[in-house]
Amino acid sequence: MADRQALDILGIGNAIVDVVASATDATLTEWGMAKGSMALVDTARANAIHAAVGEGVQTGGGSAANTCAAAAALGAKVGYLGKVAEDAPGQAFAEDLKKLGIHFPTKPLKGGAPTARCLILVTPDGQRTMNTYLGACVTFGEEDVDQGAVESAAVTYLEGYLYDPPEAQAAFRKAARIAHAAGRQVAITLSDSFCVGRHKAAFLDFIARDADIVFANEDEALALFDAVDVEAATQAFAATGKLVALTRSEKGSRIISPKEGVIEVPAVPTTPIDSTGAGDAYAAGFLAAHARGLPLAECGRWGSVAASEVISHFGARPQADLRRLVGA
Repeated sequence: MADRQALDILGIGNAIVDVVASATDATLTEWGMAKGSMALVDTARANAIHAAVGEGVQTGGGSAANTCAAAAALGAKVGYLGKVAEDAPGQAFAEDLKKLGIHFPTKPLKGGAPTARCLILVTPDGQRTMNTYLGACVTFGEEDVDQGAVESAAVTYLEGYLYDPPEAQAAFRKAARIAHAAGRQVAITLSDSFCVGRHKAAFLDFIARDADIVFANEDEALALFDAVDVEAATQAFAATGKLVALTRSEKGSRIISPKEGVIEVPAVPTTPIDSTGAGDAYAAGFLAAHARGLPLAECGRWGSVAASEVISHFGARPQADLRRLVGA
């Protein structure tokens, strides 16, 4: 067990290079895309979409990595585990994290699939439709779980998107075992309602046995519990006995606490340009405040502020000074 807490947050997720481009509803229809969803695509479709939309704005991405970037911007001590290839995008991804002060010990994949990319098409209403080529991401397994990093992190934050490959599910279990043996906490984000649909039973089991903190948006919560409305989903989450942050877009968020009950947190008004990374930023704000021991309502406020900043521009990483915005 680690003697001291070296990290506030350790993220584990799909290491992806994001390509963000503008698109129309007609474009989505033409490609047969479900607006607002995340679809896994093969190499051929990824290349075809990329060629059609152009280079767009390319940045380091991946849901948990975005959370780590925003949490670091808020002053948290952050680490990240995720698999990239030994190629130029993979090197750029690693350098991007290091520039943000994020500890990134995962060894790159040699001689396999290229670094993953996510083609994000943003319609004029700010909705993002994601097409993800996982590439090297799917090779992340138990051997990539850095025991020292997990033991030293107050919270290990797991990305639901990574649940697709079975090797990653085993890695999540291992990370949770290490974290709890070291007296640390485990958080998971459900990531996407379609992801929940694919892994509902596994998510419910993981929440019951391994998670301490859960992040979900309204659609994901309804899908997880087959709930008719957000009130039913809230009751179902309360029954798990876990700390839950349920985000509701412009309606703000709802923190469901075993000790304090339901806490309503208002959204921070803004003009949405691109909703990519809103949930990631919310989790960053929440966890960064949580690491400081702030009250749950304040954790939610930090999450709302971070999410509001991220959706006010293209790209899932913060551009303004988040510490100033939250008043830290």
